[in-house]
Amino acid sequence: MLFKWLGVVLAVLVVATALWASDKITYEGERTIHTVRCEQGVWEGRRCTGRLVAGDRYRFRASKSRQEVLYWVVGSASPSGKYTNCTVRDRGNWKCEEAAGQPPTVTREMVNDRPARDGSGTTLPFHAVPKWQWWILDAGIPVLRGAAY
Repeated sequence: MLFKWLGVVLAVLVVATALWASDKITYEGERTIHTVRCEQGVWEGRRCTGRLVAGDRYRFRASKSRQEVLYWVVGSASPSGKYTNCTVRDRGNWKCEEAAGQPPTVTREMVNDRPARDGSGTTLPFHAVPKWQWWILDAGIPVLRGAAY
């Protein structure tokens, strides 16, 4: 009987960990973009020829009722910003128009939980990785080469 309950608890922990690592469970509808930097190398498209290291985490909180998106860099003194002219379907699907004087960030649009790249040059360049990979890099576990999305 004890082994049965241990098996159930283990299964629940595995599922919860998988959901956390995929960023499907978030606080207040937030979406975080986990970025990486390429040290001792260069970016060749989405591939780093050097060593990947954890970069900034850009967090976005979309409000469907107010049709706005708040954004900030996690743990940074950088100013946060707010897009007010937005079309918000849910936390992972929204698009905003840029307004003058806003602090820069990595995207003005999220499509299927992924940041859309902006060709206008008004957003910051970035390379992103899944949450679980960012945490491994942040823990200092070396990854010699890697790809970002």
